[in-house]
Amino acid sequence: MRAVTPPDEHDMTKVTGVAVTSLLHLDSSANRSDESVTRQLTRLFAETWQCLYGQAGYRYRDLAVEPAPPIDTAYCALGRRSERYGVVPLAKVDALIDNQAEETTWALTRPLIDELVSSQTVLIGAPMYNYTLPAALKAWIDRVSFPGALVDPSSRTRVLRNTKVVIVTSRGGAYGPGTPREGWDYETPYLREYFTKHGVRDLHVITRRADLGQPGPAPRGPARAGGTVPRRSPRRGRGGSPRRGQGARRAGVGAAARAEVEAAGASG
Repeated sequence: MRAVTPPDEHDMTKVTGVAVTSLLHLDSSANRSDESVTRQLTRLFAETWQCLYGQAGYRYRDLAVEPAPPIDTAYCALGRRSERYGVVPLAKVDALIDNQAEETTWALTRPLIDELVSSQTVLIGAPMYNYTLPAALKAWIDRVSFPGALVDPSSRTRVLRNTKVVIVTSRGGAYGPGTPREGWDYETPYLREYFTKHGVRDLHVITRRADLGQPGPAPRGPARAGGTVPRRSPRRGRGGSPRRGQGARRAGVGAAARAEVEAAGASG
């Protein structure tokens, strides 16, 4: 994974007066080219976010390039063992490991959980494939859903309750009420239910349909109260920062979709 290591939070607080703002950016489209609509829009979100908050708290994971392995027998065995003890702190799961296979599967799982729970904003690019979410994204969800991992062991509260989640979806055609495909969208309801179940209260789903490339209604709100979103964008470097992107602006993804993504990015 390409990542930018955040500076010490205490040091940043002394300089800025606030804790480091962090963004975990996940792409899951199998199409890794600039033609991918979700990649264009998540890149635009990340660029907008970094213009406002800087690059220090930004982390990127491409689930198509470095997929989370599907869960296996060892994952299930370790998970069941953990459940017998109630909510086990992540640091103590190591003590429950019984064999090499379990050690390997936990080594693949723990970093993904740590990335998720330490992020204030989670951005997910999730195109619809065959009426549901990409397998790469589902594999990541299965990994981070290790029993008890998303529950605070001391307070028993959901650790994602203060996390903002932004999901950018794309699909061809419409699936809303009155359309021929009404009820065929098994992706958006699933993602809403999953994150809501795990305590997320600030959840945004941005849908890019095929017809959003045409003139349409204005976005639902201003990108930033009293002003506009900065247009300057950092380049993508070795640390995984988005390059000075033009993909979403030149590929006809639609003014309404662009404005909604920028508005969500501006709200952090």
